[in-house]
Amino acid sequence: MSFKVAFIGAGSIGFTRGLLRDLLSVPEFAGIEVAFADIDPDNLERVRSLCQRDIDENGLAIRIQATTDRREALKGAKYILNTIRIGGLEAFRTDVEIPLRYGIDQCVGDTLCAGGIMYGQRGIAEMLAICKDIREFAREDALLLNYANPMAMLTWACNAYGGVRTIGLCHGVQGGHHQIAQALGLEMDEVDIVCAGINHQTWYVSVKTGGVDRTGDLLEAFERHPDFARTEKVRIDMLRRFGYYSTESNGHLSEYVPWYRKRPQEIPDWIDLNSWINGETGGYLRVCTEGRLWFETEFPAWMKEPALRYEASERSQEHGGYIIESLETGRVYRGHFNVVNRGVISNLPDDCIIEAPGYVDRNGISMPVVGDLPLGPAAVCQASVNVQRLAVEAAVRGDDKLLRQAFLMDPLVGAVCNPPEVWQLVDEMLVAGERWLPQYGEAIAAAKERLAAGNLIPTREYEGAARLQTKTLEQMQAARDEADANAREADKGKRRAEQR
Repeated sequence: MSFKVAFIGAGSIGFTRGLLRDLLSVPEFAGIEVAFADIDPDNLERVRSLCQRDIDENGLAIRIQATTDRREALKGAKYILNTIRIGGLEAFRTDVEIPLRYGIDQCVGDTLCAGGIMYGQRGIAEMLAICKDIREFAREDALLLNYANPMAMLTWACNAYGGVRTIGLCHGVQGGHHQIAQALGLEMDEVDIVCAGINHQTWYVSVKTGGVDRTGDLLEAFERHPDFARTEKVRIDMLRRFGYYSTESNGHLSEYVPWYRKRPQEIPDWIDLNSWINGETGGYLRVCTEGRLWFETEFPAWMKEPALRYEASERSQEHGGYIIESLETGRVYRGHFNVVNRGVISNLPDDCIIEAPGYVDRNGISMPVVGDLPLGPAAVCQASVNVQRLAVEAAVRGDDKLLRQAFLMDPLVGAVCNPPEVWQLVDEMLVAGERWLPQYGEAIAAAKERLAAGNLIPTREYEGAARLQTKTLEQMQAARDEADANAREADKGKRRAEQR
């Protein structure tokens, strides 16, 4: 088989190498074309070198096309895998630290809440430019597989305004499935699940073992589990009150709803600091910062290590490679995908992006009808959909009034801040992100004037309720195994799911 796969944002440390391994472990794909594009030439060259070494040592003749010109990478591409982070770590830091001055304490800040909304504003502007390039340079039947967050917002914008068929892919369902199996004392393949909702707020509406429904057994199983009872307090509380387990980690989930992070003194009651993903303030920013520094420092040593093996047994649980395999070979794959709803979940809006079970074969991606979500989980999802809709429309139109309304309607922001505080917070975040927000030129100019005029609402320098210091290079060198694992890990939930 011969077709072209383009990786946009290929300088991503973990994702690009892992996804390429997944793809090239398919025997029929030994002759495909591969292109990498990234705006950072140094990161691009590091990842290209590492991946080309893997390819060579697996005996394949593929030569990676690496370029800082996205259009060159997209020429003739049939599949595009997107892993961009617009603004990089510099912008990510403002997504976490500016809201902290207003008392908004986030663990991740890349999906919802103040950080996720602003990340979406930067990402949507660039995704629409990427879609334009795909329409002009890629194949007419090109499929965009989006791994970038905020998953629902970016995928929504690409489908509604980008003119490119786009599927959003996330590993959250697999991680929760693994946890459920652990809690029940079983292996993953012994537990059949149906998960439905929206990205990062997807609910295991059916959990069966041996054909017997076990959904009602989950609360007791998680409460008695020696690890999860301590590290997944938010998810267990949501399970207790809504009746269904949710996909996303304790830290992620805690910032999507208004109840667990609004009072600083209560945050430590709901989180655990043994792993950042359990709720550490700014935890993902910290580990990303450490991981980038470690990768840049240790890259020469990585090049001397054994190459990744392109074998079926080494493939990850990421959906992308399996989807392409099924579309090209006809082998059936079942997964959970982020798509335009169109009635799949009947009590969520038709035009929103839902995450639900799907099947892939040579005929395409098929999404069976799930029907209604239980009313409680549907209400939780709907609150987030309202924020997503406002944020998408704001980003597309460059409308800062809609942006401010998205902040107001966000569950955690609304629980912490009053409307005047929200207006000033948005002004600060617009000005901080100016270079990545071309659609907000007039709004940013007006925000600068207001901020310069004085008479501002007082804020405070605040580290958060559970902030850990970013490790120095020397500290990471003293714990090399941990630093190495962090820098290599594309799946930010995998290590947490494997802990005992």
